[in-house]
Amino acid sequence: YHRPKAFLLENVKGLLWHDKHRTFSKIIEILESMGYTTSHKVISSVNFVPQRRERVFIVGFRDGNTFEFPDPPNNKHTLASILEDEVDPKYTLNDHLWNYHQERKRMQREKGNGFGFRLFNREETSGTLSARYYKDGADLLLEQPGANPRRLTPRECARLMGFSDKFTLNESEVQAYRQLGNAVVPPVVAMISKAMVKQLQESAREETLLEN
Repeated sequence: YHRPKAFLLENVKGLLWHDKHRTFSKIIEILESMGYTTSHKVISSVNFVPQRRERVFIVGFRDGNTFEFPDPPNNKHTLASILEDEVDPKYTLNDHLWNYHQERKRMQREKGNGFGFRLFNREETSGTLSARYYKDGADLLLEQPGANPRRLTPRECARLMGFSDKFTLNESEVQAYRQLGNAVVPPVVAMISKAMVKQLQESAREETLLEN
């Protein structure tokens, strides 16, 4: 309806091959039928935050110009950079939950599956933070020498996603975990958006020169 000059879409990487690639092909077909020239790329957040979160980004321009995705910075981060100094003991898994995680992983391994908890140390990068993290933290547990592992706090999750400490978290921890797990990584989106704005400005200058 609004026909913006450009747009930016984001989704999970699996969209590329969903329904044998037909879903993604249909999305591109519809966007291009509306007069947009599209570009897409899978980008990992690992150069911005200590999380290997891969997402497909789709950019479209109405002026017919092709968008070139910028190269991410060659930075390295570890979980140690986002951890809080003092953490409430409530985030440490109790014996019952930790035993459950270990038993579930053992059973899945016997079935030949790779399902189960994922354990990381402070000098590593993590896997993807999911919206279900609030349930049991299984996707991202932090090692604690001499103790059971723990979940990340909501503030640590916000840092893991690239949100500033000035960002106000939802008062409900469940909702905070859900929202952060569903969020985009701001530094990644900022990188792409700045390149899009630059291209729009250059296009506007070219139009002005042609008019004159």
